[in-house]
Amino acid sequence: MKKAFVSLCLFFVSLIATAQTFHNPIIPGFHPDPSICRVGDDFYLVNSSFQYFPGVPIFHSRDLIHWEQIGNVLDRESQLPLKNATSWLGIYAPTIRYHDGVFYMITTNVGNGGNFMVTAKDPHGPWSEPIWLKQDGIDPSLWFENGKCYMMSNPDNTIMLCEINPQTGEQLTESRPLWQGTGGRYPEGPHIYKKDGWYYLLISEGGTELAHHLTIARSRNIYGPYEANPQNPILTNCSRKGQGMQVQGTGHGDFVQAKDGSWWVVFLAYRNYGGSYHHLGRETYLAPVSWPKGEWPVVNNNEPIDTLMTAPLHIADSKQIQKRETTVPSFGPEWVYIQNPKRKVEIQEGVAWCGVKTTNVRLYASSSSLTQNERPAFFGRRQESDNFTLEANVNPSANLVKGDEAGISVYQINDGHLDFFIRRDADGYSLVLRCKLKSIDYVVAEKKLPVSPQQILIRVRGADDKYHFEYQDLTDLTSIDNDKWQSLGAMDCSLMSTEVAGGFTGVMVGVYAYAATESDKAYADFPLIVYQEQ
Repeated sequence: MKKAFVSLCLFFVSLIATAQTFHNPIIPGFHPDPSICRVGDDFYLVNSSFQYFPGVPIFHSRDLIHWEQIGNVLDRESQLPLKNATSWLGIYAPTIRYHDGVFYMITTNVGNGGNFMVTAKDPHGPWSEPIWLKQDGIDPSLWFENGKCYMMSNPDNTIMLCEINPQTGEQLTESRPLWQGTGGRYPEGPHIYKKDGWYYLLISEGGTELAHHLTIARSRNIYGPYEANPQNPILTNCSRKGQGMQVQGTGHGDFVQAKDGSWWVVFLAYRNYGGSYHHLGRETYLAPVSWPKGEWPVVNNNEPIDTLMTAPLHIADSKQIQKRETTVPSFGPEWVYIQNPKRKVEIQEGVAWCGVKTTNVRLYASSSSLTQNERPAFFGRRQESDNFTLEANVNPSANLVKGDEAGISVYQINDGHLDFFIRRDADGYSLVLRCKLKSIDYVVAEKKLPVSPQQILIRVRGADDKYHFEYQDLTDLTSIDNDKWQSLGAMDCSLMSTEVAGGFTGVMVGVYAYAATESDKAYADFPLIVYQEQ
């Protein structure tokens, strides 16, 4: 008995010794509906992108904790038409899988074509042209077995399965129902796994809000019948244990097995700020999974999900999360447009500005405003932290006339954004802060500029659950003085939350240019753009 007790103590000591902490979300900001696959030592993950172009960001990791965006799967308009797309349309819930040397990404373009997939030998691309699919529903997924390729999706709130030709997309069998879930609304996000002779079907239910959760069923036959796990849901923070957490809306997940045999789940959730409001969008989270042979998987030991997690990380040494910073001239794949741009930005390297060499971004103005949403001229990226700054210098061209504008936007949806911009007046320029929130459209503050816009630096700063809109006069154009920022106003972050502004994506921050009269020569130069998280 004494030996057994000592052995048990040593076992628990070894568990404690190998357990490490990591931070959730693993991919912050608007990165919902994660899907993951492993190829050797490498993990690849994709997210939904809705109305933004290029679409379907793809990430790479070796340890499941630290991720690098290596591109966007859909980087051509022929792959990703986004006519009239809003945050309710565009690319929903992709799935990534790897089979026989080929990567497959399957998804739905809501409003512009339906379900399709693309393929690549290299996850960095190039990816193929779309292979269109017949079975309806959203959140399609793939399962390969014995030379067959199966497709799942959720037409009519039912998880349906059919066999397809992965080269042509031809549907080879009729669509057959598998499961409708446990009774929660919107059964979606289906993924099939095979383990210990069982087919496991993982889905999300409850809608992608507070009551979002994961449920699972299994069968000995891929076509069913499927029996539900009596312990469903296997993941939710909408519970007595989880209701006080900052993290809410947990759901839409995908399992992955690491090379050491351990199981993990990536899933979406959001973080509340300033009460029951979330503005950063649905983000990508990670949790450990215990999955004994022949039994049901258990996520995070049935404990709620928090921003600080502890798990036995056998994959690689966990490192402290590094601060993320993007400064022009390094425009990475995280910089995107709203819909398919009429003209992409023109970048000129090595521009002398304020005593340093920078990169000038030339953004051609659109006659569509951000609100009108007909291919507006916007170039931005996801806000990934509540504490950040985006600084920009704006140089409107002479072709921008009275009433035209260029500047910074904090953008949640086409009828929910905060704009901080230079406006061309009849007798010069003004600095303006405007709020567009559904039927509300008003100027919060404005200031007549006594100098050229080239001599003004503007920024939006996120802090204390507020957006602070600030500027400074760089008359000598030689230096930036952090003590000389002046405020034009501050707005509560909750105004850009899903709960207030609507939509279910997340805040994007970037630069934009608007000209009421269409012109190929109307543009704004941005000699400096700096995004930094704190």
